[in-house]
Amino acid sequence: MDRTACIDLPAFPLQLLLRREPEWRQHPAAVVAEDRPQGKILWVNEKARVGGVLPGMRYAAAQALFPALRAGVVPPSEIDAAVAEGCERLRQFTPFVEPAEGEPGVFWLDARGLIPLWGSLDAWAAQVHTDAVRAGFVASLVVGFSRFGAYAIARSRRGILVLNDARAERDGARAVRLDRLALPPTARDSLAKLGVRTVGEFVDLPLEGVGTRFGAEVHRMHRFASGSLAVPLQPDRPAEPEQVRVILDHPEFQAGSIEAIVAEKLDPMLTAIGKKGRALGELQLVLRFERLGDHVESLKPAAPTLDPKLVMELVRLRLQAVRTLPDGVMEVILVARETDPTPRQERLFAVRGRRDLAAASRALARVRAKLGDDAVVRAVPKDAHLPEAKVAWEPVTDLVEANPRPVDEPHLVRRFHPNPVPLPPRERHEPDGWMLRGLEQGPVMRVLGPYVVSGDWWSNPVHRDYHFAETKKGELLWVYFDREARRWFLQGRVE
Repeated sequence: MDRTACIDLPAFPLQLLLRREPEWRQHPAAVVAEDRPQGKILWVNEKARVGGVLPGMRYAAAQALFPALRAGVVPPSEIDAAVAEGCERLRQFTPFVEPAEGEPGVFWLDARGLIPLWGSLDAWAAQVHTDAVRAGFVASLVVGFSRFGAYAIARSRRGILVLNDARAERDGARAVRLDRLALPPTARDSLAKLGVRTVGEFVDLPLEGVGTRFGAEVHRMHRFASGSLAVPLQPDRPAEPEQVRVILDHPEFQAGSIEAIVAEKLDPMLTAIGKKGRALGELQLVLRFERLGDHVESLKPAAPTLDPKLVMELVRLRLQAVRTLPDGVMEVILVARETDPTPRQERLFAVRGRRDLAAASRALARVRAKLGDDAVVRAVPKDAHLPEAKVAWEPVTDLVEANPRPVDEPHLVRRFHPNPVPLPPRERHEPDGWMLRGLEQGPVMRVLGPYVVSGDWWSNPVHRDYHFAETKKGELLWVYFDREARRWFLQGRVE
């Protein structure tokens, strides 16, 4: 029996924007076609929609209507990369995945023959949906019997639905509203004026008349919905990555010799990638040791490249720290992750900013090559209770132009310890005052507070009385008294 699933990530470009700018989730946000006042708004979230901002408006008009609106551009290259990433993730659950053409965020999955592996289609669907949520997306997943049935129902609801009856799928698809499908807006509005608002009413229209009146795109959708256009699943088949394997005659212990092997094989590898019209996005260097097994190093240039000198510089930085390898290397494997080359600047008189983001990205790539992939991170605010839990660190994958927002009042800049530093207990009698930072900073002259933070009474009770303590030398310290531990801690300082 044919079982087909469809997963829908609605408003996919907007979800990509909010994944890139997570702090915007609490604000009205929109995707614009261009980063200029006359840029057309393409997608909006619910908060923006409630404020009167709708797709099709110009950015300047929308911002005049709703000044708190946040907006950004999601270029086609970013959408294509995210679709490819989505296919790669979904192939963990089924080998056949087809992304919808012209409708990014919609994927069809082959769900045949999965029950022996996963126990049931419900369990399989739950794993697929959980993975999409873990990747930061809102998703709906429907397991049905036909491509259109699963697609139409997935577009009309959220969550997971596993259908066990083809009739139920057909009836469910007929009840889906037409504005949930990717129809041209003019055709959708014309059909609504004729009283055709659901898929069932649409399918009941004569096919020839639909083609004549509404054009080829609507005609094709009608054939797709009625079942007369039975297109089999056309899975996206990723190209085999370029790979070079060198088996050594004798165990090699010198990192310099490994570097020479990589240099010799890298040039023809990049030439082969270039002939495909692609570029190197990441190089995996696999060292197969005699006794220690495989060790993998990943090197990612600042931008897709075919420049062997640039790649070899990263290889050299990564191997520089190791002069003598811990074990004899018996085999060296190079695996290229290919990607589309970065589009070149098309504007003749491009305006250059004061900061060169490309140069900064190259510098960060060198830092990663030298110190490891986790060496370059950025702080991301989190919705948490305690100060040290309000920030998480995530890897920096690319740099974007700074876009500072005007603020009415400057905020305090606080440097804080992720693990608060215990302070010595306060003496009952302090003839020289409270010496928080020793004699060098002098006694505390002024204390502001307390600012109480409490909670977690159901698991690990927290009650902290925060204070700002100013020393005689002018240092402003951020300290708190922990009522549970009965002692003072230094959380940080204010600059």
